[in-house]
Amino acid sequence: MIKLAVSGACGKMGKRIIALAQQDSDFKLVCALEHSAHLELGTSICAGINVAADNEEIKNCDVLIEFSSPQATISHLEQAIKFGKKVVIGTTGLLDEEKIKIEKAAEKIAVVFSPNMSIGVNLFFDIIKRLSSKISGNYDIKITEAHHVHKKDAPSGTAKRISEIIENSGKKVSDVKSIREDEIIGDHCVIFSSSVDTITLTHSAKTRDIFAAGALVAAKWVIDKRNGFYAMDDVLGL
Repeated sequence: MIKLAVSGACGKMGKRIIALAQQDSDFKLVCALEHSAHLELGTSICAGINVAADNEEIKNCDVLIEFSSPQATISHLEQAIKFGKKVVIGTTGLLDEEKIKIEKAAEKIAVVFSPNMSIGVNLFFDIIKRLSSKISGNYDIKITEAHHVHKKDAPSGTAKRISEIIENSGKKVSDVKSIREDEIIGDHCVIFSSSVDTITLTHSAKTRDIFAAGALVAAKWVIDKRNGFYAMDDVLGL
């Protein structure tokens, strides 16, 4: 059984990760972390587990799943290194210097880092990678992403990753449009347009469970891995 810690435990993602983990006999929740001013601090999140702000509790887990703020993620990462714990990071809005810290941490512990833990989205990434490498340079490429009004970062981490994939193939993205509207879970559209045709690729998330389930798949995968920096394509063998 994998002893699990979840950071950002009272957020929308954290709650779904905990709910799905409780339905999976491979997991036992041992730690639920939130920031020290959170209104739910000290309350019960499930049987025997109260929401805590003490980072030292990370020592009780096998794997830490991070869906918190960039600052909290880096702080918790330091504790994970201290106690030799595996980490799965789905936090978005990270600065380049924070990403470098994550890569450095992976020299000491096993880290899975992805801006989107959804299995479907990572297959979407793979399709975009294949298409971008095959098409000519005559295509104008645009990305549109849409999320709920509460999302703080724009463009989304997923849109940034799509841009990286396309640019790594030697192509350029001419425009990235971000929409914040209603309670949209997450929609991403990539349009490849030329003078003779248009290719449109779209992924729409219907529930946050796709991200939560992917994070738990990553937690199971990383449990027996050596120190290193891994992505979801490693987890999925893409």
